[in-house]
Amino acid sequence: MFTSIPSRIFISLLIALISPLALASGAGAIAADLTTSTIGYICVAIFVIAYVLVIGEEYLHLRKSKPVLLAAGMIWILIATTYQGSESSHAVSDALRHNLLEYAELLLFLLVAMTYIAALEERRLFDGLRVWLVSKGLSFRQLFWTTGILAFFISPIADNLTTALVMCAVILAVGGDNKSFVSASCVNIVVAANAGGAFSPFGDITTLMVWQKGIVDFVQFFDLFVPSVVNFLVPAVIMSLFISKEKPVSQGDTVELKRGAKRIVGLFLATVATAILCHTFLHLPPVFGMMTGLAYLQFFGFYLKKTLPKSLEKKRQANSNNPEKLSQLSQVAPFDVFSHVQRAEWDTLMFFYGVVMCVGGLGFLGYLSLVSEVMYTQWGPLYANIFVGVLSAIVDNIPVMFAVLTMLPEMDLGQWLLVTLTAGVGGSLLSVGSAAGVALMGQAPGKYTFFSHLKWTPVIALGYAASIATHLWINSELFI
Repeated sequence: MFTSIPSRIFISLLIALISPLALASGAGAIAADLTTSTIGYICVAIFVIAYVLVIGEEYLHLRKSKPVLLAAGMIWILIATTYQGSESSHAVSDALRHNLLEYAELLLFLLVAMTYIAALEERRLFDGLRVWLVSKGLSFRQLFWTTGILAFFISPIADNLTTALVMCAVILAVGGDNKSFVSASCVNIVVAANAGGAFSPFGDITTLMVWQKGIVDFVQFFDLFVPSVVNFLVPAVIMSLFISKEKPVSQGDTVELKRGAKRIVGLFLATVATAILCHTFLHLPPVFGMMTGLAYLQFFGFYLKKTLPKSLEKKRQANSNNPEKLSQLSQVAPFDVFSHVQRAEWDTLMFFYGVVMCVGGLGFLGYLSLVSEVMYTQWGPLYANIFVGVLSAIVDNIPVMFAVLTMLPEMDLGQWLLVTLTAGVGGSLLSVGSAAGVALMGQAPGKYTFFSHLKWTPVIALGYAASIATHLWINSELFI
C-alpha cells in the first residue's frame, strides 16, 4: 500500500500516527528540508524513544517530563550543530526563541489557573462540595447524573483534570465496594469533563491554545455547546440504564470551609473576566489578564495574613468550651500564595515544555509540511479533523492540537471548531486518552481500569459521532 509513497512522506505519516507533533518555527520557512537526512532520522528516533518512555510512565514509574526534556535538548543541539557556521545559523536561534515565547505564554497562563485551583483545594472548597453531595441522600443513578452534570459545567471554568478528581472523590465516598457503579460513574465523569472543556477556552489546554492563537474568538467557542452536550448525553443516557436506583448509606461527614474560600472563587472569576476583556477589547494576550488576576489573589492573601490574628481570636472566644476546636485553631497557618504556586503540576508543565521544544525541532527539520500535505490536502479537512480526535484517544491531545495549529491549514471557522471539538472529546474514547482518565485510574485502582472503560467505548464512540454530526448540522453556516 505504501510503495507509491516516497520514503519521506512515509516517515512523516509514521510520525503523524505515533504523535503528530511537528511544531514549526515561528519564523515560517525552514532553512532546508532535512526530512531524508541522517540528522532528521536521528532526531525522529530520539523523539520516538522519548515518547515511548512517556507512554510507559505507569509501568516504569518515570515521570513523563524527564525523557522529553532530555530529548528536546538533544534535538536542538543536533540541529544547531548541523547549521553551525552556515548562513542559516540565525534561523535556528530565531525558531528556538519563538518556541520559547509560545511556551512562556501558555506556561504563565496555566500557572495562574493552577495556583487558583490549588488555593481552592487548600481552602477545602472541593471537599465541601463532595460532602454536600454525599449528604443529599441521592440514589446511585441520581449521583451518576449529578456528578456527570457537575463535571460538565465545572470543567469549562476549572480544568477537566481537577473537575474529574473532585467528582471521582464523591463517587468513591458513596460507591464503596460497588465496583460497577464506581466504574461506570468514572467513565461518565471523564466523558462529561472532556465534553465540558471543549466549548470553553478555559476548559482544556487545547481550547486555550486555539483561543490564544486568535483563530477562534471567545464567544465563538460557545457554538460547540450543543455538540458538547450531545457528546456527553448520548453515552450517559445509555450507561444510566445499567445504574441501580438504590440509595447508598450516608457517612454523615462534615467539612468546614477555610476562611476566604468563597471570595477566592469570586477572584478567580474576576481573573477570567480580566483575561477575556483584555484579549477581546485591548487585543492583549490572555496571559496578561491572568497574570494581573494573580495580583488579585496575592493582595487577598496579604489581607488574610494581616487579619488572621483577629479572626483566630474571635473563633477562640466562640469555641472556648470546645477543646478539640481550640486545638485545630492552634494549627491554622497564614495563607501563602507562593505555597500554592509550588503545588502546581510542574511535571505536566515541564512535559509541556519538552513537547513544544521536541516538536519544534522536528518541524524545523521539515516534517510538518509533509504531514500537512497528507492530512489536509490529500484527505481533506473533514476527515483529517475527525482523525485528530481518534488520535487524541491514543496520544495526548496537547501535541495533536499543537501540530494542527502549527500547520495552520486553510480552513473555515466551522472546521476549526470541529478540530477543537474532536481534539477535546476524542480522548474520552480510551481511559488513557486524557489526563482525566489517567488520573482516575490512579484514584480508583481496581475499580476504574483501562478495560472497564473500554467496555463502554462503543457508546462513547456513538456520542463522538453524534457530536460531530450535530456540529455539522447546527453550525452549517460556519462552513464555507
